[in-house]
Amino acid sequence: MKVLVLGSGGREHALVWKLAQSPHIAQMWCAPGNAGISEERLAKNGSLVECVNISAEDLPKLLAFAQEKQIDFTVVGPDGSLALGVVDLFQKNGLRIWGPTQKAAQFEASKVYSQDFMERHGIPTARSEIFADAAAARNFATTLDGRCAVKADGLALGKGVLICQNVEEANKAIDEILISKAFGNAGARIVIQEFLEGMEISLHALCDGKTAKLFPTSQDHKRALDGDLGLNTGGMGTYSPAPFLTDAELADVGAKILNPWLKGCAADGIDFRGLLYPGVMLTKDGPKVIEFNARFGDPETQVYLTRLENDLVELLSASVDGTLGNMELRWSRTASVCVVMASGGYPGSYAKGKPISGLAEAGALPNTKIFHAGTAKAGDQIVTNGGRVLGVTAWAETLSSARDAAYQAVERIHFEGAHYRHDIAAKALS
Repeated sequence: MKVLVLGSGGREHALVWKLAQSPHIAQMWCAPGNAGISEERLAKNGSLVECVNISAEDLPKLLAFAQEKQIDFTVVGPDGSLALGVVDLFQKNGLRIWGPTQKAAQFEASKVYSQDFMERHGIPTARSEIFADAAAARNFATTLDGRCAVKADGLALGKGVLICQNVEEANKAIDEILISKAFGNAGARIVIQEFLEGMEISLHALCDGKTAKLFPTSQDHKRALDGDLGLNTGGMGTYSPAPFLTDAELADVGAKILNPWLKGCAADGIDFRGLLYPGVMLTKDGPKVIEFNARFGDPETQVYLTRLENDLVELLSASVDGTLGNMELRWSRTASVCVVMASGGYPGSYAKGKPISGLAEAGALPNTKIFHAGTAKAGDQIVTNGGRVLGVTAWAETLSSARDAAYQAVERIHFEGAHYRHDIAAKALS
């Protein structure tokens, strides 16, 4: 089987690493990939994964490449490609591809669409309103005493959500998105959600149009700094499992969210085949969905795929074919922790091209994998090439041991300006 993976981040490196273990794959490409992806080898024949210099959003070039190489199966990583309709384009041209269609990807591509869907179909969520007018938005934020999340409607690289604690902060966030256009066209409309209190967890469910298979729990760390301070990012680290739900409670939370979601999809004519990732707040009034994503989380993918025991090719094929009901997801009993090492200045502006040392030493530690997110090759050197640079991941029998191992690996890696959170998984261990 010839496989093409779209994307260049830590999520895509984790997908490539796991897919490469499958005996079904004889050749693999990643567009555009990164320095770490280009060093992965296939279990079947030892051949290297090839990175192709095509943007994951350049749909015509991706289609031409897939046709030229006679790709058997394409796996889509990033939300941007899905929102542009890469799945629809490939399917129209008779190519097999995993990921939701453009219509189904609206769950992530438009927070307005997603919020409206949840309210119409009885999915537990926060009280919210939708605005294109700043004055009306400010009035609503005042009724919440400014304690709210102000969200750009469209995709904004995980940064389009501003958490506010008072009216002044809320007004500033509203003006930043609607008037100053901090997120461009993504902020033409905003959703203002009441501030939810509780423990936030990431749920993932693999879907085939009629069945949704729930993953174990994980917890992401969105804020840039220790103690959940600083700006929102695409994710500074994660761990799995999270101890805040028993298996029975997880099944109950899943049912309260996924059952009405599946019924809503059927009612609205949405055939969702891919990965649904709801961010969920466990409030005193029960679980509430903060937002939906229509792809694997990053860095959640890194901890999930180091625990998954199934052949990923077989699972994703079943998701496309509508045969997921026949599959059982198998998970190791280990815990996994991922610590993101980011460029100085992230999630604001940052420099690229900083040489990275210590990758081989860190990667040689037992049960440790260094997933590359924003890296590139400059001659023989691997250098920084993004905001989130590496997802340093380790797994062990206990969460505490996995966390220690991940931070031991982090300490061996160096690049100018590197910063990371020191409290990944601390909530679980306290």
